[in-house]
Amino acid sequence: MRGHISAHAVCTAIRDDIVSGALAPGSRLIEEILAARYGVSRVPVREALRTLQSEGFVTTRHHAGACVAEPTEQEAADLLDVRALLEPLGAARAAARRSPAHLKVLRGLVRLGRERARHGNPADLRQLDGWFHETLAQAAGSPSLTALLTQLRRKIEWMYAVELPARTGESWDEHGAVLDAVARGDAERARALMAAHVERSLPVYRLRRPAEAEVRDPKPPVNTARARP
Repeated sequence: MRGHISAHAVCTAIRDDIVSGALAPGSRLIEEILAARYGVSRVPVREALRTLQSEGFVTTRHHAGACVAEPTEQEAADLLDVRALLEPLGAARAAARRSPAHLKVLRGLVRLGRERARHGNPADLRQLDGWFHETLAQAAGSPSLTALLTQLRRKIEWMYAVELPARTGESWDEHGAVLDAVARGDAERARALMAAHVERSLPVYRLRRPAEAEVRDPKPPVNTARARP
C-alpha cells in the first residue's frame, strides 16, 4: 500500500500539519518518523520535504537536518504586504478572464456567506471566505498567480490566527461588490474594491506565538495522507 501514496499527497499532509500547528515551528522532521506517521515509505517523504523547503515551510539546519521553519515577525508582516499587492491584481485579472462557471460558484459563495453572516457561524464563515478568495484566484486565469496566492494564504493561515470580525455582514457585502465588478468585466473597479477589502481586514489577523502553536493540536499523529487524494 505504501507505494500507492504520492509525494504530492504526503506533501499536502505535512503542510497541513505544519499550518495547523500539529508540527510546531522548530521541530525536527525525521524522515523515518514521518514515514511511519503517514504510512508511507521514506522516498515520498524526502520529495515532500524538498518541496516544502522551496515553499518556505521547512528549513535545513546544520547537524539537525530538516526542521519546521520559524518565521520572524518581519517575515510574517511581509506576507500581509504581499497579499495587499497580489489579491487586487488577482481580482483585476479575474474581471478580464473569469468564466461563467467561476461566476456561478462565486455567486453561490456570496449568497451562502451573507446567509451565514446573519446566523453567525464562525467556522462556516472562515471556510466560505477561503473558498471565495480561492475561486477568485482561479478565475484570474493565471496558474502562476493562482499558485502564489494559494501559497500566500497557506502561510498567512500558518502564521496568523484570524479573529472573526464584528463586521462579517459588511465583509460579505464587500465580497459581493468585488463579484459585481468581476461579473461586469470592470478590472480597475475590481482591483480597487479588493484593495480596500484587504486593508479593512487587517485588524482580524493576530500573529501566533510559538507556544500557542505547540498546543493547538494535542491529538496523536494519524495517517492523514491516506485520507487525501
